[in-house]
Amino acid sequence: MMLSGRTSALAASQKPGGARISATGSSSTTSADGHTRGVLILPGLANNAADYAGLSEHLHNRGLATKVVQIGRPDWSRNAAALADMNWWKGTLKPRPAVDWYLQRVSAAMDELKQEVDGAPITMLCHSAGGWLGRVFMLEFGVTGIDRYITLGSPHAPPPPGVEGVVDQTRGILNWCQDAAPGAYHPEVKYVTIAGRKVKGVKLSQQGSWLAKFAGAGYQQVCGDAEVWGDFIVPVPSAHLEGAINVDIDDCFHSPLGTKLKFFGPWYGSDEMVDQWMHYVTDDWDSLQPGWYEEHADGSTTKSSSSSSSSSSSSSAGSSEAAPVGAGVPEQA
Repeated sequence: MMLSGRTSALAASQKPGGARISATGSSSTTSADGHTRGVLILPGLANNAADYAGLSEHLHNRGLATKVVQIGRPDWSRNAAALADMNWWKGTLKPRPAVDWYLQRVSAAMDELKQEVDGAPITMLCHSAGGWLGRVFMLEFGVTGIDRYITLGSPHAPPPPGVEGVVDQTRGILNWCQDAAPGAYHPEVKYVTIAGRKVKGVKLSQQGSWLAKFAGAGYQQVCGDAEVWGDFIVPVPSAHLEGAINVDIDDCFHSPLGTKLKFFGPWYGSDEMVDQWMHYVTDDWDSLQPGWYEEHADGSTTKSSSSSSSSSSSSSAGSSEAAPVGAGVPEQA
């Protein structure tokens, strides 16, 4: 669900059910090695740990203890075991036991990182399918030690029911996530979702580039609408969570593949993109200020109110087709 900037800010200061929570700053605990924060990177579908080497190095160079969940590309074939579950065929698949193999890898990496940071808070940084896998992990394994959850181009919302020709690629898991852990579910965790605006899709029957048609066909399957912006794989309307800080960044491609095929350009983990969302990882939560962005008919965006220097680094943050999206933190109650 896309939220207007002000609505998003209000919702982000509430936990499910409407109860108010405080957007307090994170613990300032420092580990014996001097780390004030750990970051656990959750790979996306068909990616392996090596794809995140550049992002991991960038975070490490900023003084963050960083660990990538050890996933190999062949590991994803384990998901095929879910074909033996009748719920897969009915579209009512639950994440467990289908993705237990992934959750166990996350648990092992989380334990190692917790030992390294020795009490310092941890950010879960999730790419693509790692976003909903991270939500399942927090629900099933708990959030002890985790104070921030940030997703990069993750499909969160299930496709709308009853749309002709649309098939839920997760075979029901996104619906399960939405029901079991809706929106910014854990009040003690700060949620941030980052969505890329690389290509606006068009229907196959319309005029447009092959890139826009290919993207539109994919967006249609994910959110039921081809004519939206997205990162070429995940459409913006699907990449945000109600109650989270929802941020759009321009010209951002979905996959690390973009660093190898320059035609696609930088992805979320490229240096120029990281600089636009890194403050949500490193800055004191209370020091961040809201900043709203309004989209115009020509597709350009304009900052419509002031923000601190921390959030000004996301000056290319955009909005959805209809309403501006908050690029800052919850307004204090």
